[in-house]
Amino acid sequence: MPSNDGVLAAARAFRVLIIGGSYGGLAAALTLVDLSRGRVPRFSSNPDAKPPPYRVPIQITVADERDGYYHLIGSPKALACEKFASESWTRFRDIPALKSPDITFIQGSVSGVDCAAKVARILETETQNTRTEPYDYLVVASGLRRVFPAVPQSLRRAEFLEEAKLHANDVRNARGGVVIIGGGAVGVEMAAELKILVPQQQVTLIHSRKRLLSSEPLPDDFAERVDTILREVGVEVILEQRVVDTTEVDVDGERRAWLLTLSDGQRLTTGRVLSAISRPIPTSMYLSPDALTNDGYVKVHSSLQFSGDVSNPEHHFAVGDLAAWNGIKRCGSAMHMGHYAGNNIYQHILAERGAGKPNFMTLNPFPNVIGLALGHKAVSWTPDQGTRHGEDLLTSLFGEDMGNTSMSTLQKVGT
Repeated sequence: MPSNDGVLAAARAFRVLIIGGSYGGLAAALTLVDLSRGRVPRFSSNPDAKPPPYRVPIQITVADERDGYYHLIGSPKALACEKFASESWTRFRDIPALKSPDITFIQGSVSGVDCAAKVARILETETQNTRTEPYDYLVVASGLRRVFPAVPQSLRRAEFLEEAKLHANDVRNARGGVVIIGGGAVGVEMAAELKILVPQQQVTLIHSRKRLLSSEPLPDDFAERVDTILREVGVEVILEQRVVDTTEVDVDGERRAWLLTLSDGQRLTTGRVLSAISRPIPTSMYLSPDALTNDGYVKVHSSLQFSGDVSNPEHHFAVGDLAAWNGIKRCGSAMHMGHYAGNNIYQHILAERGAGKPNFMTLNPFPNVIGLALGHKAVSWTPDQGTRHGEDLLTSLFGEDMGNTSMSTLQKVGT
C-alpha cells in the first residue's frame, strides 16, 4: 500500500527483466529508473509533466547478447570508418546513466520464457551456464536478427572494433571496386557512405526492381530523389537486374575477385561483394508461439502488453522492432515504445499495490516516415511534408555523427 511519505510499501523490489539492451530496452529501463525515484522521465515530451506520486522499489535486469549499446543508425558508416566505429559501441558498464544499483546486466542469450511461472532461462556468454531469472514484469526488446554487413556480428566491443577495421580495409583496398546488392534502406546508405569515405573507390549498387526502396510504402518521388543523390556522389546504380551467379576468380594470379552475372547476361568483375538483401528475422524464438504472429512478431495491445493467448499477459510487454505494430521500423519509434512500456509497468505496479486505477499510455498507429543519410545529404519523407532533401536536413536529422548525439537521452544521467 502507498505510504504517507510517497514511498510505495513493498516486501521486496519489483523485478523487471528486459531482454535487449538497445533503443527500446534501454528507454524502458531508464524510464522505470526515473519514475521509481520520483522523477519526470527523461523521455517525456510534455513540458507540464509532474513528478510521479510514489517512489517504487525496483530492480531491473537487462539481458543482451552484446556487452554494450550499439548505435545501429550509424552502422553503414561505422563499418567503413574506424574512428566512427569506436564511437558507435559503448559498453553498458561505461554508460553513466546505467551505473545504478537498480540496474544489472547479463551478457547472454535467452533460450526460453515461462509466462505462467514468470521465469526466463538465459545462457550466460562468459560461463556458458544456463541461469533461471525470475521476474515480475518482462519487456522483450531483442529486435530483429540481421546479417553482416547490415549490422556487426561481434558480441564484444573489442571484437567489433577489429571486425570494423578489417571490413573497412577490405572495401577501401578492393581492387576493381565494390558491388552492393540490394537497394533498400541499408543498401543505399551503405553505398553513399562508402563512396563519400573512399571517393576513389568504384561503388556499384544493383537492385532487382524498377526503383530503389521498392519494398517500402513510400512514393516514387522519394525513391527517385535517393537515386539522384547516389548518382551525384558517384555511385553507379543498376536497376531491374538480378545477380544470378557469383563466381570467385583470380586476377593476375595474385588477388581475388568476383565475377557477377546479371539476369540480362551482363558480367561485372569486382573486388568485393556486399549483400544488403537479407530479410531480418524476429528474435522471438524464446517465446510461446501463442504470443506471436505467423511472422514471429509479438502481438501487443496499444499499451504494449501482450495480446496473445499467454499466461499473465498484463505483466508482459514488447517494444521496438519485435512488436507487431504498424509503420516503418525505426530507432526513434523503439525509444518511444520503451518509454510507454516503462510508464505502463510503473502504473500497473501502483494499481496492484492499491494506488488507484492505472493511467496507461496507449500507442497510436505510427505513420510511415523515414529519414536516410546519404553522404553529405539526407532524404526524408513524412505524410505532412512529403519528400525533403539537402545538407541542412542531414544536420537536423543526424547531426555530425549519424544521430549518435541525439540518442544521448539513453546515456544521460537523470537529475
